[in-house]
Amino acid sequence: MRGRARHSDAMSDVPQFLVVALALTGSPGPNTLSVAAVGAAFGRRQGLRYMAGLTLGMLGVIAIVGSGLSALLLALPGVAPVVTLGAIAYFLWLAWRIATAPPIGLTKTQGNPPHWTEGTLLSLVNPKAYAAMAAVFSGFTLVSGAPLGDALAKTALLMLTILAVNLAWLCAGSLLTRTVRSPRAGRIINMAFAGALLIAVAATTLL
Repeated sequence: MRGRARHSDAMSDVPQFLVVALALTGSPGPNTLSVAAVGAAFGRRQGLRYMAGLTLGMLGVIAIVGSGLSALLLALPGVAPVVTLGAIAYFLWLAWRIATAPPIGLTKTQGNPPHWTEGTLLSLVNPKAYAAMAAVFSGFTLVSGAPLGDALAKTALLMLTILAVNLAWLCAGSLLTRTVRSPRAGRIINMAFAGALLIAVAATTLL
């Protein structure tokens, strides 16, 4: 009876877990704004590859956080500043690519959209991703008395949530650009997304 009660209590945490996961992964940040920006700059189909890499990178973040490796690495002297500077440099480069991408429909070719490896790298260097995953993992227990099963359950639910969130932001960015036929407006949208990405980066890495 006690085992069933513990199992019932854990399962009752699933809706709350999903709400928190959606709030943390779906709110504006480097990952969500970057995939929306890629959708706006290169279109939904061209952005799917980047979105897949972004989602795959989050699996790596979950593994690093869940294993405790992130805390161990950041405890080493000098590691945190180097990681932060590297992340900022990468975000600046990605924002430049988005800002300078030709508006959809202006040319026959839309330039080279970011590769899936670039999306993976962005997730792995995104400080907000680590903070969000740490908060979710430490705040809930979905499978009582089975640490491995609990970690796998959280990972599965988080990956489904992240996939849905990334797809929604990609489609939103693509839809916004497709409703605006003016090349000038398209350039403004690209630059606005690039600027929003930089603001999100500043908020997560410098504040």
